[in-house]
Amino acid sequence: MCSLSQEKIVGATTNVDSLRSEIRDKSVRVIDVRREEDYKQNHIPTAVNLPLANLLSDDSPERVLKLVNSMGIDDETSVVVYDDTFGALASRVAWTLEYLGHNDVSLLETTYSKWKSLGLENDDKIPEIQTKEHSLKLRSEILATADYLESAKERKDVILVDNRERLNYLEQHIPGAISLPYRTLASNDKILRPKEDMKRLLDNRGISGDSEIITYCGSVGTLSGLAYYALKSAGLPNAKLYVRSFKEWKSLSKPTEKQQDANYWDLSAE
Repeated sequence: MCSLSQEKIVGATTNVDSLRSEIRDKSVRVIDVRREEDYKQNHIPTAVNLPLANLLSDDSPERVLKLVNSMGIDDETSVVVYDDTFGALASRVAWTLEYLGHNDVSLLETTYSKWKSLGLENDDKIPEIQTKEHSLKLRSEILATADYLESAKERKDVILVDNRERLNYLEQHIPGAISLPYRTLASNDKILRPKEDMKRLLDNRGISGDSEIITYCGSVGTLSGLAYYALKSAGLPNAKLYVRSFKEWKSLSKPTEKQQDANYWDLSAE
């Protein structure tokens, strides 16, 4: 059990067998971030529902704390988050818990559809939850704001990563950003590649070492949230999420650039 909780602290994924064991032991809070109507049809046993849209309607720390308390999560609760959207929605929720100050949170290594296709347990029972009290210790070191990013991107020890589709990046991106499309992060049946494979991918993109790495995507930090966990899974813990992403950057009339020579692109690195 020690090794599993160690793995979670570095922010990677929880495998299917470990989660099944924790559910049997009643030692985990499982969060399903799909839409309420999908959750009510069936879900992983004991899972509580927190649709991403509900979180994003007001993700101020004070409101998120109330949500966390209502889901029966205190500082010591082990949390595993899953979705049915290649891990991106779950990542955004998991990162928000981390930002709140919760250490023991990880992503289920696969999607709910894959879980069901494996013939694993699911039901439609809504668990009775006893409210708990979680502390509020914001981890500002994992959040990048527009102002922070504007100055940080000029530093030599900072790598800025754009996780949108390649064509979006080529058309317009934050100056100095490296393209790492979110679709390159997964393996065939897992939301993230195995650790060594992930490290190779990142190395090929020049993303390695002790640099501070800031990820961003299109609008709300879902695709870049997945990249945040990809970085941690590869042993690169010095990561920040620019949670408001390119949508905010453009709305603030910050500088952008277009890839002048799109023919340079080498897909062999993927």
